[in-house]
This record gives sequence, C-alpha cells and structure tokens, in this order.
Amino acid sequence: MPFVKIDLFEGRTEAQKIELAREVTEVVARVAKAPKEAIHVFINDLPEGSYYPHGEIKRK
Repeated sequence: MPFVKIDLFEGRTEAQKIELAREVTEVVARVAKAPKEAIHVFINDLPEGSYYPHGEIKRK
C-alpha cells in the first residue's frame, strides 16, 4: 500500500492539487505495479515561514 507525501508551499488551487494527486497516482501505479485503489496521496500546504533550510528562513 504506497503512501505518497507531498509538501508544498500553500497557494495551489484545489484543481491543481487534484491533478497532481491523479498524476502521481498514475506514475506510482505504473512503476510500483500497485493498484490505484491502494495508493494514498497526502498533500500538505506549508504556510510561509515554516521552512528553514540550513537554519535560515526560506521565502517563496
């Protein structure tokens, strides 16, 4: 049962997230030979100011 977690800065539309989830599901099903019904995609919207690579704040 594949689980796919995607972290994005907030700002994508619901339609964009749906398209992303569908496309990722297609690729995982094809490459991992997993049934689509077993694939779970989680999209997390990260608010501005929540990402600190190398200890420094990352802006868009």
